[in-house]
Amino acid sequence: MSLLRKKTIEQSIADTDEPEYQLKKRLTALDLTVFGIGVIIGAGIFTLTGRAAKTYAGPGIAISFVLAAICCALAALCYAEFSSTVPVSGSAYTFSYFSLGEIFAWIIGWDLLLELMLGASVVAQGWSTYAALFLEQIGLGWPESIGPDSSVNVLAMLLVVVLATLATIGIKESLRVNLVLVAIKLFVVLFVIIAGLFYVKGSNLTPFIPPSVPTESGEVTITTPLFQALFGIAPSTFGVMGIVSGASLVFFAFIGFDVVATTAEEAKNPQRDLPRGIIGSLAICTVLYVLVCIVITGMIHYSDINSEAALAEAFRSVGRPGFATLISAGAVAGLTTVVLTLMIGAARVVFAMSRDHLMPRELGKTHRKWGTPYRLTIGIGILVALVAGLTPIGKLEEMVNIGTLAAFTLVSIAVPLLRRSRPDIKRSFRVPGNPVIPILAALICVYLMLNLSLETWLRFAIWMALGFVVYFVYGYRRSRVGVEERTGESTRA
Repeated sequence: MSLLRKKTIEQSIADTDEPEYQLKKRLTALDLTVFGIGVIIGAGIFTLTGRAAKTYAGPGIAISFVLAAICCALAALCYAEFSSTVPVSGSAYTFSYFSLGEIFAWIIGWDLLLELMLGASVVAQGWSTYAALFLEQIGLGWPESIGPDSSVNVLAMLLVVVLATLATIGIKESLRVNLVLVAIKLFVVLFVIIAGLFYVKGSNLTPFIPPSVPTESGEVTITTPLFQALFGIAPSTFGVMGIVSGASLVFFAFIGFDVVATTAEEAKNPQRDLPRGIIGSLAICTVLYVLVCIVITGMIHYSDINSEAALAEAFRSVGRPGFATLISAGAVAGLTTVVLTLMIGAARVVFAMSRDHLMPRELGKTHRKWGTPYRLTIGIGILVALVAGLTPIGKLEEMVNIGTLAAFTLVSIAVPLLRRSRPDIKRSFRVPGNPVIPILAALICVYLMLNLSLETWLRFAIWMALGFVVYFVYGYRRSRVGVEERTGESTRA
């Protein structure tokens, strides 16, 4: 039995017709685009922009967003080809199963769990900061003992519980709520851009790329980017290396277009609508991100930015507390959609893994009425709530990024491999410039990974080691493909 055994594309598509694992096809191109925008625009604008500008790149954080967007755009092309060709739940996990083999599928599925579950937890924490600020601004307040800076963040936990309930009831119902909240969020983002332009000062944007500054000790520590540690580059912030490090951090802001691919099985016309949803949502969000970065760093000097609530505090600093209240309300609405979408994506990935018996098969069964993997959604909601409520804010973003970049790398490599092994498959969307574009996407992803800290790499190694234990103890022996290979009998109806 081989670690590189593959599930055929035909098997992947046939699995979608099994009654107990069948998802309802209810999503349109608009649903998918809103789904993507709903998860992409969130933590990047409302929380990470200020932190990355203040710590890494100053006004040059706009360039960091462009670099991260280029990486995502290249990877997005690869995702669009796969998801439209084989519209099956699981996103990169499913793609790698039939192109690279089971062990790579497990690695990528485990990475996606890291991305989506921790991502939902991080954003829930950012939501709680803005929610507490908003409640304070309207005179209600929230007890500090159970607030964002306490040992138990009850606000974040409450949000996750409510959204997990909504996601369990149905994906179409979830996206109706998502549509309303995305409209509010886009209004607030456009308001920030237009209103903020009147308060931009050229002096705050000069120099646009602040000169490089050595870290306090100048020595390699656990928080030093791996690239700098490997090649003996003196640890520093700002300058060119600060922009690259900033790109590695704000990459978190673009997580979302790949989540669209996790809903491929629920799209009405996946061959046409998935590429539109993935690429369209990414393009819209990139333009908005760059404009917001320029406005915020132009309104207030980067060294004075409030890294926890950058947008609201920027308007408060120029004497517009009413605007700050509106932005806090928009952030509360906006971050809500991100948490909802990430949890839906996480449930769909584990759903695909359980259908392949790499995870307990009972977890993946769908509800007869709701048509959702309800057991998984509830379980993931509980885990996300615990992590969001009990983990200190600001400790998880880079972990999310490294899991995502690892997944993007493998998906990019898989495109030219599948082109060679299965040239007969009809592809409604094809990555241009194959194999150059996919290879370039993989190389950029690896480079961004190397600019994450040693601490992040250590945690990632521990997470992957845990994943291999789970796979060899459980998944390897029970794998549906493995059982069929061993017995010569199909386990499909």
